Amino acid sequence: MLYQVTDWDDAYANSPHIANAAAILEKLRTSSDAFRAAHDPRPLGRGRIYLPDAPARGLAVFIHGGYWKEPFPDLWSGLAAGAFAQGWAVAMPSYELAPHARISAMTAEVAAAITEAATLTEGPIALTGHSAGGHLAARMVCDDGTLPDEVFRRVTSCVPISPISDLRAMMRTKMNETLGIDTEEALRESPALLPPRPDVPVTTWVGGSERPEFIRQARLLADVWAGLGAATDCVVEPGCNHFTILDGLTRPDSPLMKRLLG
Repeated sequence: MLYQVTDWDDAYANSPHIANAAAILEKLRTSSDAFRAAHDPRPLGRGRIYLPDAPARGLAVFIHGGYWKEPFPDLWSGLAAGAFAQGWAVAMPSYELAPHARISAMTAEVAAAITEAATLTEGPIALTGHSAGGHLAARMVCDDGTLPDEVFRRVTSCVPISPISDLRAMMRTKMNETLGIDTEEALRESPALLPPRPDVPVTTWVGGSERPEFIRQARLLADVWAGLGAATDCVVEPGCNHFTILDGLTRPDSPLMKRLLG
């Protein structure tokens, strides 16, 4: 069957295609408020890090989405629950948003936050992020020196969730009036157009009920990087939409968490 996008704005519009989107986000907001109240976070640049009382088993990193322009990092705090319950420290970096920052600057800011978080913990580092944050998670394991070698050597997994791996599609949306992505930046900041660093397994994770473009973008990254020698997988979780795909991060025994933390 032929596949062609004719309305790029609709192709990347999530909430209008999720019947109970507002209720899902309100539930996420409530659980995140409760998690922050129960587990006092420490500042990490613009974001936060949650440190367990006992020595952490490792550092899990979740990078929030919002198309690089939405200012609600606190919405995602509850997604630290699954890794935190297993005794991991959880870093939740935030970053300067468009139009005040280019995506290349966001990449550098997230890498700096992860580097800072790495000084506060020992053990393995597991990277994940959602949507635009999935893009940034994948950028951390590109072979261009984004993460310092001493930090990258600790990375044991990268699980971009519903990632936007090729930014050229964003140039076709009205959002680009805010994002300001041009061809040069798309080529420089698209993980699917960059080589991966070796020795870190990468699993893209996406909902089976998501917009077709997100499924395509997830498969694209896994397929391209497999062709460049990386160990990759693409998991399409049945029945999950762009928001419910995140539920697995709240459960320590979910398949998503098992893939992330090993």
